[in-house]
Amino acid sequence: MGWLQNTRRRLIAKLYKPLIRRHDRFIAPFKEDLFRGVAGAVLEIGPGPGSNLTYLPNVEHWVGVEPNRFMHAQIEAELSRLNLDGTILEGVAERLPFEDQTFDFVIGTLVLCSVASPADALAEIRRVLRPSGRYCFIEHVGAPRGTPLRRWQRRVRPIWRCCGDGCWPDRDTQESIGQAGFARVDYQEFRAPPGTLPAIVSPHICGSASQAD
Repeated sequence: MGWLQNTRRRLIAKLYKPLIRRHDRFIAPFKEDLFRGVAGAVLEIGPGPGSNLTYLPNVEHWVGVEPNRFMHAQIEAELSRLNLDGTILEGVAERLPFEDQTFDFVIGTLVLCSVASPADALAEIRRVLRPSGRYCFIEHVGAPRGTPLRRWQRRVRPIWRCCGDGCWPDRDTQESIGQAGFARVDYQEFRAPPGTLPAIVSPHICGSASQAD
């Protein structure tokens, strides 16, 4: 089982970067706006190949927690290319290896769809954020309940999770964030333009959650 998992993760690491580039063709303006004020000590959960680093020129120190160790070399190369100070750790969002109130910002894009427990991950994000801290997110989410797209997301979920490293196409992530205990949550909903992503992962949210009003 370990060999099979490593083989799958190697393949995902190889294929994910071109997929993210395709995603960034339409998501870049959202990232530029969302990450504009990100500075100080920054934690990124699930950074993948490090595609968000180019939007973070003002960080004092960046820490990435990435469960797929085969992604780490790509992140290191991106840190070097951008001349950023950063640390990469292998781990998961549900068990962050940091003291309470360590970071000014936590960021994550396309992460909560595949964590084992969104509630646990969000509790950890809140724990490591400073009282004035902010969590910035972009996630694909479930389509509105009762719609044909939502039914299709539910039907393909088993095979999608298998091929997508545990990704759920129909998670109501906006509800999870809203119930996580943040003082304030703001987000906008949008859809990926036709041809950029498969339709079942086209609904998105983009926003931030603050520890204080």
